[in-house]
Amino acid sequence: MPKRVDHAQRRAHIADALVRVAARDGLHAVTMRAVAAEAGMSLNLVQYYFATKAQLMHAALLHLEQQSHERWAARLDSLNDPESVRACLEAFVAEALPTDEASHAFRLVWTSYAVLAMTDPELAEQPFVEGPNRLERRLADLLARAQASGEIAAYLDVSVEAARLLSLSHGLGTSVLVGQRSASQASEVMRYHLTRLFSDPAAAPPDGRERLSDHPRTADA
Repeated sequence: MPKRVDHAQRRAHIADALVRVAARDGLHAVTMRAVAAEAGMSLNLVQYYFATKAQLMHAALLHLEQQSHERWAARLDSLNDPESVRACLEAFVAEALPTDEASHAFRLVWTSYAVLAMTDPELAEQPFVEGPNRLERRLADLLARAQASGEIAAYLDVSVEAARLLSLSHGLGTSVLVGQRSASQASEVMRYHLTRLFSDPAAAPPDGRERLSDHPRTADA
């Protein structure tokens, strides 16, 4: 009887091989042949699952995203107070920054992909920004929950705050990758930002400032 093949497992195995090559040699050095050799497969078999290198790279990003969300979920499961949005965001910070081998690989591959996509039309065609968009929406939902429970100020625009939080994590993550600061220093900056965000839930908006959502946006905005 022929052996049944788990195609999802094979795809994940190939994606893991790409991540190892990228983490060791840089994403610019990734080729289908190099990934096949790392995975212990023939080039034809890798090409059976991924017709192009761009498709393979995008699949690897989705694979890394799923693993990152699983690690974040595991951190949430271990919280003493899972209803605390502040605690949930602390767990996000712990996962979002390159503080260990797994999160470092994710940040390195995603950042490298983003840079390459700026000049590679084939990579740019892959919808890789959907990953950050999904995360940003999740952060906005968490902040909306915090606002509803009185954990953060009512005047804050949670969509803008989610974008700022994600952008800050991206920038700090890159600064760790290039050696500008350590992972612990980056984590301290993120905690400082969260402390300011959650510091005074009863605060009124500063003079002249309103939530961006209070103003109708034009088609060009």
